[in-house]
Amino acid sequence: MAPALPAVAVTGVTGAVGGLVARALAAEGRPLRLLARTPERAPSLPGCVVLPSSYGDGEPSVAALRGVRTLFMVSAAEHQDRLGQHRAFVAAAAEAGVQHVVYTSFAAAAEDAVFTLGRDHWATERAIVDAGLAHTFLRDSFYLDFLPETVGEDGVIRGPAGDGRVAAVARADVARAAAAVLRDPEPHRGATYELTGSEALSFADVAAQVSAAQGGPVAYVDETLEEAYASRTHYGAPRWEVDAWVSTYTAIATGQLARDTDDVQRLTGRPPLTLRQLLAEG
Repeated sequence: MAPALPAVAVTGVTGAVGGLVARALAAEGRPLRLLARTPERAPSLPGCVVLPSSYGDGEPSVAALRGVRTLFMVSAAEHQDRLGQHRAFVAAAAEAGVQHVVYTSFAAAAEDAVFTLGRDHWATERAIVDAGLAHTFLRDSFYLDFLPETVGEDGVIRGPAGDGRVAAVARADVARAAAAVLRDPEPHRGATYELTGSEALSFADVAAQVSAAQGGPVAYVDETLEEAYASRTHYGAPRWEVDAWVSTYTAIATGQLARDTDDVQRLTGRPPLTLRQLLAEG
């Protein structure tokens, strides 16, 4: 008889958050199923089994999830039909008998979220609940790691964020929080955590800190909506994607993402990284 597969499954293992979670748990000797769309890109970790699985692929996902007790579901890559993919994967998890889903959601997830992709996260949460699955939602703020990437080649951050602030959270802190939940999921059953940094920064703050770290001038230009859409036309991206890019800034402008919580510290036992610390590490 073949040995039983690990009862904890981790998705997104070829990406930042899923990969960090998988490595952290495997380093502690915890066996995992590593689910990957491209298995050859998955990390080779002791005690872990790599299985092919892609959101939205139906029966292959059901097969990969049979016998899973706890599933760490990292949200899929941005896609026009990401919500459809999520719903299909949740349905596969329910059919396979998964007992508990830990899902990476969004801090301002809502049916009418200003950040357009936040609506997909809200709908995914509803799909998990409606499927009758025990759950833990990790509602992440925007990633702290993303903020320096908003600086253009000309040293300017452009976007319609106004004076709004965002308590952005480092991917590493999200991974540490997720690993803490996965080590002992039961106490977190039904919980929703809002994972943020410890400080709320404006883009003027971000520009100043990146400038200090890199030793060159960085400025923030507050665009109008019309300017924001116009300045992104050269990418040739579809409208839904440009809407998501622009609404990253408008969501911050509303103040929806300014609140910081102590959820990262409560889960991990350590304060979240600041932008200065992240820049110093990088």
